[in-house]
Amino acid sequence: MTLYTPAFIALFFANLAHVASFAAFFLFPLYITQHGGNNQDIGIIMGAFACASALSRPWVSSMIDHIGRKRSYTIGCLIMTLLPLMHLFLKAPLTDDYLLLLLIRVVHGIGLAICFTAVFTFVVDLIPVNRLNEGIGIFGTSGLIGLAIGPMIAEVIIDTYGFTTFFLATSGLAAFALLLQIPVKDHHHLQPSSTIKSPSFFALLKTRKQLVVGGLALLFGFGLAATGNFIAPFAEQRALSFISIYFLAYSCAAVSIRFVAGRLADRIGENQIIPWGLGLAAGGLLMVPLVHGNLFLLVVGFLFGIGHGLLFPALNAMAVRGEAYAVRGKVTGIFTGGIDSGAFLGAMILGTIGQFAGFTALFISAGFVVLSGLYLFRFRSNRPVSPV
Repeated sequence: MTLYTPAFIALFFANLAHVASFAAFFLFPLYITQHGGNNQDIGIIMGAFACASALSRPWVSSMIDHIGRKRSYTIGCLIMTLLPLMHLFLKAPLTDDYLLLLLIRVVHGIGLAICFTAVFTFVVDLIPVNRLNEGIGIFGTSGLIGLAIGPMIAEVIIDTYGFTTFFLATSGLAAFALLLQIPVKDHHHLQPSSTIKSPSFFALLKTRKQLVVGGLALLFGFGLAATGNFIAPFAEQRALSFISIYFLAYSCAAVSIRFVAGRLADRIGENQIIPWGLGLAAGGLLMVPLVHGNLFLLVVGFLFGIGHGLLFPALNAMAVRGEAYAVRGKVTGIFTGGIDSGAFLGAMILGTIGQFAGFTALFISAGFVVLSGLYLFRFRSNRPVSPV
């Protein structure tokens, strides 16, 4: 069975576009500080996005299994297109628009939850089972490229044209994703209907495998909250001239490692890859307080990126391997919802730590939280995860 089909390629570039739209908002903390906000406000406002994305995941994942991958992804792309434009109506200081901004972030987060869960469920249906790690890994590079492109585009646009053009550009990127996925066929209607009711999101979450996968995803998401929400203000405080170099190095490393690690994981299994991913991601976070120049910022971005590049496809493959078509949306929702839950908790907790103890304590805390995943990993199922 061919892996790199036209449908796979179309979804690859659609995912790249909508992730770039989302990743551009890594520089949104600069908007918050420019309008009178502090680190705690960054944590609350950025965390509202992740909270909505996480809390909506049971409903979102059930919707994907019920109405199909394509319809769900279309809805998600529409939300991602419209919500950046809503920021154009915010003209007052942050204190006056706080609740409205929180509402916008909540709906935007739900849109990302739908996009993220739908597209990864969609693409898993297209990947041969014996190339699951490779397929997820290569497809995931689209998101990593988007993570690099988004902040770079955002930094140039914000510095040159301001936030109005920024919001128009992020909306345009999501609209491009919406157009790209239109020709892709969803085979949801071809799947045989079953008289047996499929297990619920929460019933699946109670299984040992999904508890461990969801827990590891949560810890990983906590680390992502540190990089996504606090690298930009940290670099600004240290007077670094090229903030997006971190995200560029991070994405390049995560993309590069996928071309090696995906096929390796399909041969030796996910269990051999995950501990390395946890250790490298944690190491990158623990080294952030040592950064005082652009070169070392690039180094820690590269290190965390390798950890990300190893962890994401291996955890995703572990979550969906051996699961029936009828529950893949829910299983993907557990995995992606774990990441968003961690991102929410991380934004809130790390924002408070950063406000009262500074950036050094913030990044050290995040590093040790990710490192604790090595202990949780010991509780995985004793049954080996087959790479085929």
